[in-house]
Amino acid sequence: MSKHPALYLLIAPLLLLAACAAPRQPQPFENSLGMRFVQIPAGEFLMGSEASPEALAQVFPALPRERFLKLADEGPVHRVRISRDFWLGQHEVTVGQFRRFLARSGYRPESVADGTGGYGWRADYDPASSPRGDAFEGRRPEYSWANPGFPQGEDHPVTNITWHDAQALAAWLSQTEGRRYRLPTEAEWEYACRAGTRTHFSSGDDPQSLQGHANLFDADSARHWPKWAAMALPGSDGHAFTAPVGSFAPNAWGLHDMHGNVWEWVADWHGDDYYAQLAAQGTAVDPQGPAEGTVRVRRGGSWHTWAFYARSAYRNWNDPSTRYTLVGLRLLLEDEAEQKKER
Repeated sequence: MSKHPALYLLIAPLLLLAACAAPRQPQPFENSLGMRFVQIPAGEFLMGSEASPEALAQVFPALPRERFLKLADEGPVHRVRISRDFWLGQHEVTVGQFRRFLARSGYRPESVADGTGGYGWRADYDPASSPRGDAFEGRRPEYSWANPGFPQGEDHPVTNITWHDAQALAAWLSQTEGRRYRLPTEAEWEYACRAGTRTHFSSGDDPQSLQGHANLFDADSARHWPKWAAMALPGSDGHAFTAPVGSFAPNAWGLHDMHGNVWEWVADWHGDDYYAQLAAQGTAVDPQGPAEGTVRVRRGGSWHTWAFYARSAYRNWNDPSTRYTLVGLRLLLEDEAEQKKER
């Protein structure tokens, strides 16, 4: 007790009232595959980027200017309201979790089912041997979710996952557990990644702020691709390829690897002018992406990604059947309390 009993008696009721009024952060939820989910509160944010090429050039001086002229789909900045709480994977889906899904469901990933495989790293592979000059070898049957060409543990993020594979995992979990799992929308993903920030990264505007927060292309990776060494983050994080999920500091909402490790599929089709359509609405409520398209969006960057392309606002996309050694997923679990409100 305080050395001043009268003062303690005066403030004790106030302390009790404050403790009762303070919102309790729900504990992470763990599902049947061992995936942990963090509750993300409903709210509003500004989506996209308004950074000029000149401003970006100052932050990322090693990149050629033409890189900053291909970002029209990041704008205009528009206000988005996420109207319902949701639960998002605290980590990217791991090799072990995906292996358990396959064993229990009998599902065959596209890289295996169609016999064409995926992409992978090989130390003596020459990018010049590829018509596109691709950094990785593929498609080849020896590469798949189980073999990206470099060693992975069960706690590393799974790669070579197609958008359809991600949908299959979400559908099986939903049926098995009686809860609705799905890929996050692009808006939900960026909202969760930013965690209340408006900077290039959830850790700040300076790429150096990513040290300790993201597994990106750094000195470790640059040893395998020396021609891109100028684009690497200085320093070494000890991971030349993927890192065990949760190895880096989380953002303010407790989510790990929203920048880096592997690209993450989201639900939306990509549209170059979609943000302009949303901006015209004033405040877009729970936008779902274009009604149709040819490519699906992926977000967040990977272990092989330059910091510029891991910004919170950066948008990338692929055909939904793409399987690549840099692409994985993170799932969303809809909030049961919010679902009950709708019934």
